[in-house]
Amino acid sequence: MSKPFYITTAISYPNGPPHIGHAYEAIATDAIARFQRLSGRDVRFQTGTDEHGLKMAQAAAAKQIAPQELADEMANQFIVMCNKLNISYDRFIRTTEIDHHKASQSIWQAMADKGDLYLDKYEGWYSVRDEAYYDESELIEAEGEGGSQEKLSPQGTPVEWTVEESWFFRLSKYQKPLLKLFNDNPEFLKPDSRRNEMIKFVEGGLKDLSISRTSFDWGVKVPGSENHVMYVWIDALTNYLTGLGYPQETGLYPKFWSEGSDVTHIIGKDIVRFHTVYWPAFLMSADLPLPKQVFGHGFVLNRGEKMSKSVGNVVDPVALADTFGVDQLRYFLLSEVIFGKDGSYSAEMIVTKTNADLANNFGNLAQRSLSMIAKNCEEKIPSAGPETAAEEQLIRDLGSCFTNMKALMENGDYPIHSAIDLLRERLSATNQYFADQAPWALRKTDPARADTVLYYTAESIRQLAIMLRWVIPQSCDKMLDLLAQDTDKRSFAHMDNVIEPGLTLPVPSGVFPRLEMPASEGKG
Repeated sequence: MSKPFYITTAISYPNGPPHIGHAYEAIATDAIARFQRLSGRDVRFQTGTDEHGLKMAQAAAAKQIAPQELADEMANQFIVMCNKLNISYDRFIRTTEIDHHKASQSIWQAMADKGDLYLDKYEGWYSVRDEAYYDESELIEAEGEGGSQEKLSPQGTPVEWTVEESWFFRLSKYQKPLLKLFNDNPEFLKPDSRRNEMIKFVEGGLKDLSISRTSFDWGVKVPGSENHVMYVWIDALTNYLTGLGYPQETGLYPKFWSEGSDVTHIIGKDIVRFHTVYWPAFLMSADLPLPKQVFGHGFVLNRGEKMSKSVGNVVDPVALADTFGVDQLRYFLLSEVIFGKDGSYSAEMIVTKTNADLANNFGNLAQRSLSMIAKNCEEKIPSAGPETAAEEQLIRDLGSCFTNMKALMENGDYPIHSAIDLLRERLSATNQYFADQAPWALRKTDPARADTVLYYTAESIRQLAIMLRWVIPQSCDKMLDLLAQDTDKRSFAHMDNVIEPGLTLPVPSGVFPRLEMPASEGKG
């Protein structure tokens, strides 16, 4: 029996509304979670919002409201986005929740008990936007206003010199254990390019990490030091444990966070250091199991450009879903963006891709074949006559597609786009089978043979809809409804079932309407 599977997104920082990058991470993680559920695994999927830190305090002050009020308002926007995009999370966690404060204080105490925390003074560069400390050697010089030189973080964000009393974590103590983790477990961090970056970073030497602040109070209080709040990344990363009931070792926790369990964090490439250097070091210090894998995906660019409020190219993902359709947006992002690399989108790209693959390929095949069954077969699945080589090839290739798709998605690189390519090829091949056999012409000369072609086309659509459910769940369920398939027979375990002759079908209807370019979108 397969192990339980725990998968998480990073929790989003809600000092602004969600953008397409947040949507992409949620959709990709949801697709993996759905794939694992369809495979019969016990899956726990968590997402949420990271609501503490100086950025949130400053954003709330700018609006002249309390930080909690801002957190409530913005977290709701992320919940709306997830629900709109059909994200099948089991828990949406908010770091302002009481159980999360208790969990964060528990892991802090465990690290303190290990002797890995000490009080000192922090002097160095801090990026409010990144909520991150940077060494002088990591900074880049840039020209500021009036030609003056200013220092920026490696992400290009402003940094400021900070001096304050701080608790420190003995990160330097974990340099060798971290290098051993990377070298002994190459699957721990994917893709490999991210792993190589982190090995180089750790080999360069680790300094102890400042992990508390006294200059603001919007955060989790440090046990025994009430004038200190925790560095936001200790607080944020602990959410993965909070959602399983930590520090209580009952219920969900032993099932989903035990030694050797399948824990996968899906995160953006810009926060890999926090998840693969700081997080495992914190867990080692607290004597807790490590996640099995962290995957650092790339950015989604608007027409090849990184999104920026100043440029004016930030797009609301809920508006995109309203314009093009939820499953159309999901399909485009999952098939067009190579998981682990940067990808680009535009209105034209979404319309062209989804019309070609969904409306013209899948939707047209279903509409034509099911309309023929309704008209010529008394709205029932017809009986099939003897298979010819064409049917044998059709079904054999669908079986190979299923096997190959599972093999791709079960390796740690998650080549989602490649798995979808296999399915798209099968959709095209099934369309070709239908066109070559021409059941509309056979109806006049060999009705029994026409019925056979319609039967195998319907069976192919059933299999393809099941195989695509993790990508476009709502549309595939509509397709399976049109085939009168029971809702409890739509997992991968039911791929070997065959559609029953004589099954009465509902009136066929279109699942994938053709998209048109919105009038507001110019060509570009």
